[in-house]
Amino acid sequence: MKLVIGLDIGTTSTKAVVFTAQGAMLSRYESAYPLEQPEPSRAVQDPERIVRGVADSVRGALAEAGASGDDVAAVGISAAMHSLMLLDKRGDPLTPLITWADSRSSEQAARLKLEHGGGNGLYGRTGTPVHPMSPLTKIIWFREREPEVFSEAAMFAGIKEYVLYRLFGQYVVDESVASATGMFNLETADWDEQALALAGIDRSRLPELVPATAVLTGMAPGYAAAMGIGVHTPFAVGASDGALANLGVGAAGPGEAAVTIGTSGAMRVMSPRPLTDPRGRTFCYAVDGSRWIIGGASNNGGMLLSWFINQLASSPGGGELASRSGLSGRSYEAVIRSAGAVAAGAEGLLFLPYMTGERAPHWNPDARGVFFGVALHHRQEHFARAIMEGVVLCIRSISAAVEELTGPVKEVRASGGFARSPVWRQMLSDMLGRELLVPESHEASALGAAIMALCAIGELSSPDEAKGWVRIGCRHEPDQQVHLIYQELFHMFEDIYGRLAPEFPKMTRFQRTGAFAASC
Repeated sequence: MKLVIGLDIGTTSTKAVVFTAQGAMLSRYESAYPLEQPEPSRAVQDPERIVRGVADSVRGALAEAGASGDDVAAVGISAAMHSLMLLDKRGDPLTPLITWADSRSSEQAARLKLEHGGGNGLYGRTGTPVHPMSPLTKIIWFREREPEVFSEAAMFAGIKEYVLYRLFGQYVVDESVASATGMFNLETADWDEQALALAGIDRSRLPELVPATAVLTGMAPGYAAAMGIGVHTPFAVGASDGALANLGVGAAGPGEAAVTIGTSGAMRVMSPRPLTDPRGRTFCYAVDGSRWIIGGASNNGGMLLSWFINQLASSPGGGELASRSGLSGRSYEAVIRSAGAVAAGAEGLLFLPYMTGERAPHWNPDARGVFFGVALHHRQEHFARAIMEGVVLCIRSISAAVEELTGPVKEVRASGGFARSPVWRQMLSDMLGRELLVPESHEASALGAAIMALCAIGELSSPDEAKGWVRIGCRHEPDQQVHLIYQELFHMFEDIYGRLAPEFPKMTRFQRTGAFAASC
C-alpha cells in the first residue's frame, strides 16, 4: 500500500502525519521546539532545531505507522507564513528565524503603511496588510538597523524555503507562502517590483517562485537517511498552513469557512478570485493559481492558555492547575475543564487578548492585553474562561469583516489544537451563532499538504476530489441564549478596544524604552 506524508512545519512544532492514498490517517509524530523571546519585540527560533524536527518527525511517523520509506509515494509540505531569515552566499544563516510574532519592525511598518499602504498601494496589489508580521517590513528593518548584515545577505527566505534548501540544495518558494510576504503581486503572480524597490533588494535575493504542485527529488543522502526514506522520494513544495487547512477540513466552496486555533488563530474562506478589503481588515493569499483564501489571522490563540498556566495558574496552592513544566495534558485539560464550569461571560470578566499585538481586523502591533471588570469574586477559572472567550471574540471580529467581502458564511469547520476541546468548540459555535462541524482528524494542514502532494504526482487531478475524505466527527449547535449573551459581550469588546486604541502606543513605548525594565 502506497502512503503519503503531510509535513506541517508550525510555529512551535513540526508534525508529520502518514495517510493512505485515500486519506485515512495511520500515524502522527510531533517534534516540538521553543519560540524564543529574548526581548519584548522579538520572537525568534533556531532554524537548525526545526530542520532536525522535520527529520525526526518523518522518521517517527513512519515508525508509528509500522511503515518503511519504500512505502512512501510522496511528501507534501505545509508551513507557517511570514517567517524570515537572512542567509549568506554559502547558505549559512546570518540571523535566527524571525517569526510572524516578531514585532521589531513596528516603526517601519507604520511608516510604510502611511506612505504606501491602502487599497491602491501595497495592500491592494499584494493582499498582505502592512504590518510588522510581514517579511517586507522586516527586510526594511535590517536595511536600516543592521546594514552590514543586510548587505552580506545573499538570500532572504522563510523556514520552508530554508528546509528545502537544506534537503535539496535549491531555493524555491511556493506562490502561496510568497503571497504572504508583502512582495507578491496578486494580479501578475510574480514578485512586485515596487515592493522590492522599497525593500532595497532584487529578485536574485529571493527564492524562485514555483506552484504548490512543484516537485523536488534527489534529497541529500544524510537527510534521507535521517528520515528513513529514499533520496528520490518526491517532495511537493505545497502551500501555506492556512490555505492547506481549508483543503484539509473540506472548506473550499462558497460559504464554507475554516477556523483554526492553535498557537494563534484564523478564519478563512476560499474564493475563485482575489478580493481585498477597502478598509484593509483582511488578507488575500494565493493557494494554487485558481483559488485564493480570504480571511484574517489573530496573533493570540492557544499560546494565551500556555501563558496562563505557566505564569498565573502555577502559584503555590494552585492545585492541579499548578505546573511549571509546560503544557502537560493534565494541566491543559484541567484549565479548560475549570473554564467550562463557569457561565458564559465569566461572571462579568472580559479579556482583550492582544498580548502580542494584533493582526486582523485591526492590524495593530501596539495593542496589548486587558482584563476588564476584575472583581473580588473572580478566581482562576474565571480568568481561564475570559481568556478562551477573548480568543473567540477575536474570531468573531474577523468573521464580520470576511463576510462583508465574501458573503454570508453558512458552514464553519474547525481545526487546530482547540478542536480537541468540546468546551472551546461549543464556545465558538455559540459566539458565531452557527453550527460548527468538527472533522475526525484535527490535522487539517497536514492532510491538505498530503492532498497537494497527491495532485503533484498525478494521483489526484484536483484537490476537490479529496473533499469526500473529510469525515465529520461531531457537530455543535449554537445555544441561542448564550449567543445573545455573546452578542452583548462582542459589542462591549469592540467598544473597549476602540476607546483604548489611542492609549496602547503609550504603553508599548513604555515597555520598549526600558522604563518597564527599570521599574522592575
